[in-house]
Amino acid sequence: MLCDRLPEWNRTEVEFPRDSTIVDAFGRQSALTPDAVAVIYKNRSLTYRELNELSSSLARHLQWLGVKPETLVGVCLGRSENLIVSLLGVLKAGGAYVPLDPSHPSGRLKFVVEDAGISILLVSTETRAVLPIESGNTLVVNVDDPLTLHDSFQGVEESARGCNLAYVMYTSGSTGTPKGVMVEHRNVVNFFIGMDRVIGSGHGVWLAVTSFAFDISALELLWTITRGFTVVVHGDGSAGSIAAEIVRHKVTHVQMTPSLARMMLLDAHALSSLSGLEKILLGGETVPATLVRQIRQSFAGDLYNMYGPTETTIWSTTYKIDEFGVAVPIGRPIVNTQVYLVNDKMLPVVQGDRGELFIGGAGVARGYIQRPELTAERFITLPALTSERIYRTGDLARIASDGNLEFLGRVDSQVKLRGNRIELGEIESALEQCPHVSQAAVMVLEDKAGDKRLVAYIVADHEGPAMMGRLRGMLATKLPEVMVPSRFLLVPRMPLTENGKIDRKALLNLSTPASVVKVAENQAAIGNASKMERSVAKAWQEALGIESVGLNDNFFDLGAHSLTVAEVHANLQKSLGRVISLVDLFEYPTVRVLAGHLSASQPIGQATQLADRARRRRLARQR
Repeated sequence: MLCDRLPEWNRTEVEFPRDSTIVDAFGRQSALTPDAVAVIYKNRSLTYRELNELSSSLARHLQWLGVKPETLVGVCLGRSENLIVSLLGVLKAGGAYVPLDPSHPSGRLKFVVEDAGISILLVSTETRAVLPIESGNTLVVNVDDPLTLHDSFQGVEESARGCNLAYVMYTSGSTGTPKGVMVEHRNVVNFFIGMDRVIGSGHGVWLAVTSFAFDISALELLWTITRGFTVVVHGDGSAGSIAAEIVRHKVTHVQMTPSLARMMLLDAHALSSLSGLEKILLGGETVPATLVRQIRQSFAGDLYNMYGPTETTIWSTTYKIDEFGVAVPIGRPIVNTQVYLVNDKMLPVVQGDRGELFIGGAGVARGYIQRPELTAERFITLPALTSERIYRTGDLARIASDGNLEFLGRVDSQVKLRGNRIELGEIESALEQCPHVSQAAVMVLEDKAGDKRLVAYIVADHEGPAMMGRLRGMLATKLPEVMVPSRFLLVPRMPLTENGKIDRKALLNLSTPASVVKVAENQAAIGNASKMERSVAKAWQEALGIESVGLNDNFFDLGAHSLTVAEVHANLQKSLGRVISLVDLFEYPTVRVLAGHLSASQPIGQATQLADRARRRRLARQR
C-alpha cells in the first residue's frame, strides 16, 4: 500500500491475527466468563457455557450433515436466543450463514436460497411455513427439535480459517436483483478490533434491536459475545417496548438507525429511558444535527455516528459526536481501513473538495456471490492511490479542515430509508414487471423534516385506485415492506432530460398532495364525521402529510410505517388526554373503526374530566 500518500489521520494500521476467526474470539471469551449471562430473550437466558455447549451441539450436527468451510447455510429464524445459538453453530461448523428474515416476502426468500445455492436451511417450527422450498435438494433442519441442539455426535472440528466466508449478506441491487456480499472471517475480526478501539470492549448489556438480515446486526449479536457482553435479544421494535427493555435489563449500549431514534423521541417514556444508557450508536442513514440535539436533551453518554457499506464490513468510519456544525461528520476510518476521495477522472481531490468515496483495507469483502462482472466493477484497483483492492461506494464526501469526513449524498440511485440500503432500480424493475405498467420511476421524498417516503411514478394503460391497490399487493410479494412505495402517482409520460434520461427534478413538481392517488376505494366523506373521527383523521393527515382522509381509508395503505404509527400514537394520546395502546393502531386500521373503538373505550376528554374531579375532591378535603 502506498501509505506515504495518505495523511496521518488515514494511517490506521494495526497488526491483528488475520487467520483467526469469530469462533476463536468467542472461545476465548467463553473460557474467561463461563458462568456470566450471555443472552437474554424474554424470560429465558443462556450463560456463556450454555451458549458454547448448545452451539457446539448444533455445529456437530451440521458437520455430520456435510457442512464445512465455504458451505452456505441459510438461517430463517425469528428473534430469540436460538438465533445467536444458530449463527454461532454455523460458524463453528466451518460454514457461513445466509440470513433469511422470515418477515420478508416468500418470493425474495426463494430468490436468495436459489441464488446462493443453499442446500441446508436452519428453521424453527414457526418459520418453516414461510419458506417456499419445493425441491428435495435442500435439507431443512428444525432447531426446535431437541435432537438438533442436544445430539450425541462426536466433537466439533473447527476447520474454518480467516480467509473463509463468515456470512453472505444480501442487499438491494441496482439492476433489479438483490446481490449477496461475501464477507470473510478476517474482515469481521478486523472490524471487531476496530470497535474495541472506538467504543471499548468493556462488559455491559447490549440491546439487540436490528434484523439479522441487516449487516450491522453482527455488531449486536457477535462482537458482543466475543467481548463478554450480555445480549438482550429484542423482538418487538416499538419505542415503548424498547424503552421497557432498556429499563428492565439496565441496558448500557444500543445501536439504532436515526429513524428508530426519531420514533423513540416521540414517546416521552422512551426518551427518558435513554438517560440510563452509556453509549448510543447511530448509523445506517444520515444523522441530522437536529436529531442529535433532541437526543442530548435526555442522554448524556457517548454518542456516535457510524458509517460503512456492507461491502467493507459493517462500519468503516466513526465519529464521536461531541461537537458538530450544520452537519454531523461520519468521522475517520477504523483500524486497518483507508478512505480515498477521487474526482470523475479517478484522481485524488484536494482537501475540502467533494469526491467519490473509495474504501480500502482489511474490511474489504471478497465480492458478490455469483456476480463476477459486478464484483469487477465495484471492487477495483487504482494504481494512483494504492496497489490493493478498494471498494467504490458510490457515495460523495469531502474532508473537512479537521480531517473528518462529511457525507454529501449519492452519485447514483441508491438511498437509505429507515436504515435500509435500497436501490431504487430494484423497485422500478419490480414495478415494470406488473401488468399494465409500461414505465416506472421511484424517488424518496421528504414530506416534512426527517420523514422520508418512497413515491412511485407510474406510466400505465389502466387507471384507478383499484390498480394502485393491486400494484401494492404485487410488490408486497416480491419486496420487503420498507421497499414498497408509500404513494403511487399516475403520470401520462415521464419527463426527460436533454440526453433522454428521466428528469427526476421535473417529477418533483408532480408531487403535490392533491395529485396523490390513494389506494383506498371507499372514500367515505369526513364532513359529517363524529368528533372522535375528526380527531383521528387529523392525526393521520398530519403524520402522513396529506390533505384529506376518508373514513374507510386504511392507515397502512396510505403509506404509514413505524415512524408515522409512533407519531399518530403520541399525538392522539396528547389530543385525547389519555393513554392509548399502540396495538390499537394496528388492530383498528381505518378512521371509522379506530374512532369507534376509542369512543367505546372512553369518550374524548373523559381522562381530563376524571382528573379534574379528583383534583376538586382533594381541594374540598383540604378545606
